[in-house]
Formats: sequence, C-alpha cells, structure tokens
Amino acid sequence: MLNPEQFVVLVGLMGAGKTSIGRRLADTLGIPFIDTDEEIVNAAGCSIADIFEIYGEQAFREVEERVMARILSETPSVVATGGGAFINDQTRDLIARHSISVWLKADLKILLERTKRRDSRPILKAGDPQKILRELMETRYPIYAEADLTVETGEESVSDTLQGIMAALETLMPTDGAKPNEV
Repeated sequence: MLNPEQFVVLVGLMGAGKTSIGRRLADTLGIPFIDTDEEIVNAAGCSIADIFEIYGEQAFREVEERVMARILSETPSVVATGGGAFINDQTRDLIARHSISVWLKADLKILLERTKRRDSRPILKAGDPQKILRELMETRYPIYAEADLTVETGEESVSDTLQGIMAALETLMPTDGAKPNEV
C-alpha cells in the first residue's frame, strides 16, 4: 500500500472526474479529501457562480490561489482543484512545490456528457458548452500536460480510473517502509 508523504492534487477540466475520483482516491490512500471549490465557497460565503457574477473571474482566481496555499500548508490530502486553478502560474507553482499533480484527461464527448448533469458551472453559461469546452481544451491541455502524471478518464468505471491513478502514483510515491530514494 502506498504511504503518501505529500499531497496528491488532481487537475483537469470540469467534468474530468476530479471530485468523484478524488474522494475514492483519498479513501484508498487513507488521507483526507479536499475540494477547492467547496473551500472557496466556505471562505467567500457565497457560491462560485455568485463570485463570478459579482466580482469576476480574476477575483475568483485570487481567492482560489489563497485557498490553495492554505490547503497545501496543512495535512497531506487528496485535493480536487477547479478546472482553472492549474492555469494560474502562482497556483501551478504552489502545486509543483508541494504535491504530486495528476491530470485527469478526458475527451470532449465525455466532458460534455458529464458537465450537462450540473447547472453550477459559470463558464459554460456564457455560450455553447461544446464550443467553450473545445476552446478550454485547446488553451488548457498544454498547461495541464505539465502535471507530474496524466491519467485518461473516459467511459471506464471510477474503479478502473482509480487503479490507473494508483499505478501511476506508485512510480512517484514511496511504499510503506521505503524511503523515497529507495523506490
């Protein structure tokens, strides 16, 4: 069994499975799970949609960066980020210094299917979701590729995706009793 000594931060577009897979990964690793979107809502006292509408995306990204810095100074955990968190240079640097980052990569069809299940995605309310997601993929995927690990998510089960993440993490994390340089 893996013995995590640092954070595991899941990055990727909305609908990639960061929250659902993150909860299961945290259970498997025996460490806490944190969803940065939930933490931002708690810190701001209003919904993400309200933050976007009232203060704008830039203000949201600033709060997101502060919340991420706080989280990464606490107990190691599995962290599910918002889709734009890893795009911010400062947030990406924090993640790189304090965690193993895992990009959950999904194709457009999967993202569309998953995002239409929730009505709380402010960015998708600005127009055609397919066009918006395609544009986000074009701009963000090259940046997500900077993550330590990439795991494809698709039509397979959460359990199968979890197995893929665990196998990938084993290449970077020490196992019980092993020192990092012995792996």
